[in-house]
Amino acid sequence: MAKDYYATLGVNKSATQDEIKSAFRKLAHTHHPDKGGKEEKFKEINEAYQALGDADKRKQYDQFGSAAFDGSGGGNPFAGGQGGFQGFDPSMFGDLGSMFGDMFGGGGGGGRQKGQDLAVQVTLTFKEAVFGVEKEITLNKSFNCERCGGVGAEPATSLKKCSTCNGQGHVIGQQRTVFGTIQTRNVCATCHGRGELPEKPCTACAGKGVQHGKKSVRVEIPAGVDNGMQIRVRGQGEVLGAAGEPGDLYLQVRVQSDARFVREGDNIYVTRLVGFTQAALGCEVEVDTVDGKVSMKIPAGTQSGEELRLRGKGVPHGRGRGDEIVTIQVVTPRKLDKEQRKLLEELALNEK
Repeated sequence: MAKDYYATLGVNKSATQDEIKSAFRKLAHTHHPDKGGKEEKFKEINEAYQALGDADKRKQYDQFGSAAFDGSGGGNPFAGGQGGFQGFDPSMFGDLGSMFGDMFGGGGGGGRQKGQDLAVQVTLTFKEAVFGVEKEITLNKSFNCERCGGVGAEPATSLKKCSTCNGQGHVIGQQRTVFGTIQTRNVCATCHGRGELPEKPCTACAGKGVQHGKKSVRVEIPAGVDNGMQIRVRGQGEVLGAAGEPGDLYLQVRVQSDARFVREGDNIYVTRLVGFTQAALGCEVEVDTVDGKVSMKIPAGTQSGEELRLRGKGVPHGRGRGDEIVTIQVVTPRKLDKEQRKLLEELALNEK
């Protein structure tokens, strides 16, 4: 079935190449799978741009429609066993590769690179997860050179423009493909995208701006985290020195169980044992909470299994705190002395 690539990109048939490129940038940024978009929708947008983003291929589309690109050979000068444009490799399209490098931090576009992300498990007590805590985590990772601060140059010396890329951080080349010779843009291998080089390399890191070893990081665990959650700490992953942005650190949260408490969402559940006469006559008892012990009134006639609520004693959230739900469990005495038995027998007679 014929596909309307202009409609896919949301542009008119009279749109300029710049307008088509701009429309693609916006749609790709919105629908890219790394940004939470649907893969199928992203593929449709990419397919449309591959056809319309190049003036020559656009002419083919205007003349033959989408059949020119579906591999069926209906007027398609690019048709072949692989189906023309079925696959997508950003490195085959110089400008397109650059575009994705700019938007999503890829290395193919000559933009700043990003260090590798790290992941580590952090174990919290039940109370730490409820109220939040500051943790010191020791990582084996790369970090900015302490001598040069990640610049790569000896202190009190300057940087010079990279002669390979003329300070641009990327180099332009040409590549032969099945579509002809296209222009490519790649990160400069000499300066690694920095555009500058130290006149005198740092003696501690040999000009790389990076050292490796154990590094302690203090991180804030927010209140209310739960078991299995993941916390992103920006900029605490592997570093690249002046060559790019640091990666991120992901904390995989593991919360230790507590024999006293069970958590469900923002509410905390506990069980409180009370005696038979306490439940019948009513009383005041102490109850465990994450804030410590508090006093709670047990109404007369409370039945086993009833739930009483302590408001604001649960897990903190954006609007305040959840509640603590106290389940009352009435304990029936197993052994009675003569006086206790006599009193209960009299009570039983009165109940008849």
